[in-house]
Amino acid sequence: MKITDIKTYPTLIGSGNQLVVKVETDKDLYGWGASGLTGREMAVMGAIKHFREFLIDKDPRKIGAIWQEVYRSQYFEGGRVLTAALSAIDIALYDIKGKALGVPVYELLGGKQREHINCFASLKFSTLDQLIERAQILLQEGWNVLRLYEASEIKGNFEPRESIDTLAKWLIRLRKEVGTQPTIGIDYHHRLTIPETVAFLQRMPAGTVDFIEEPIRDESPEAYESLRRMIDVPFALGEEFSSKWQFAPYLERGITQFARVDVCNVGGITEAMKVAAMAETHYIDLMPHNPLGPICTAASIHVAAASPNFSWLEEINTPAETIGTNAQEFYPVQPQLKGSCYPVPDKPGLGVEFNEELAKKQTFKFLETPRLKRNDGSFTNW
Repeated sequence: MKITDIKTYPTLIGSGNQLVVKVETDKDLYGWGASGLTGREMAVMGAIKHFREFLIDKDPRKIGAIWQEVYRSQYFEGGRVLTAALSAIDIALYDIKGKALGVPVYELLGGKQREHINCFASLKFSTLDQLIERAQILLQEGWNVLRLYEASEIKGNFEPRESIDTLAKWLIRLRKEVGTQPTIGIDYHHRLTIPETVAFLQRMPAGTVDFIEEPIRDESPEAYESLRRMIDVPFALGEEFSSKWQFAPYLERGITQFARVDVCNVGGITEAMKVAAMAETHYIDLMPHNPLGPICTAASIHVAAASPNFSWLEEINTPAETIGTNAQEFYPVQPQLKGSCYPVPDKPGLGVEFNEELAKKQTFKFLETPRLKRNDGSFTNW
């Protein structure tokens, strides 16, 4: 079997772009993959165009060898653009191999260790009433793990000290409303500094939140290590990491308690399984980042199914909010939620099909991530 072509489809689906990749072979088998570098689709497509030049005629079943050649062949290894491109190709190769052998991808990873994949609900809100209302909807529908995200992009500005004061009060109120049983986390999307994060958590009684995600930027493990010594709330980190090497200090030093591995950015299924094994040696569970569409969901499901150290998979389309990233017209075959879980699939490959012809009819639309300003006019993180 040989690779005959690699095609890219940057497609607006629901609220955002998805870069879908198709790897074709000479045996009428093909595989679907996806890149997770939202907002930089053209850059990733350029990388894939380079990789295509030396991947044509390769045996798609030699996934590990292809991974090494793609990652190491340009001398300047790594970087989020290159690993996002590699991720999409790697996922597609697993799809091909699973189809060729007639087995789900998780069978290539050691077999499934669970029958369903528990999810946490990504709950976006901009007011206290909206937060409580959406939380109650989710709890009534059987979702007992909520990851909160305050949508500052709606306002266009973000002032950290104002935010932490307001959100602390709102979270105390939410915890009183829902009780102690639900697991509640908060994603601060790397908007804070170390002292701001400490001040935020000090404003709330112990047990108000069960974990905090990405409170500060991730470039410095030492900065997170310093923050770790000041607070006792578990961290959920890693959605921006693009390799096992970037994960290594956070796992080895016990900085994070949940590994937010992104299969579509970290280097695909191949690299995600290595991160899972590294995390297991330190008793750290996976909490996969899943903000895209059904290809990312399916790839994450297979990794989660085959990994002993798994907690919850992110789900952005819930009873409280649906943003259309799993639109049926684009994905006629895709994983289907059952309550707050995904049943582990039994279809060969990933278990996803993409409407290529519909994607071809689209004109690519450049979409940028939100830009936030502080009150003094300076740029701050989204």
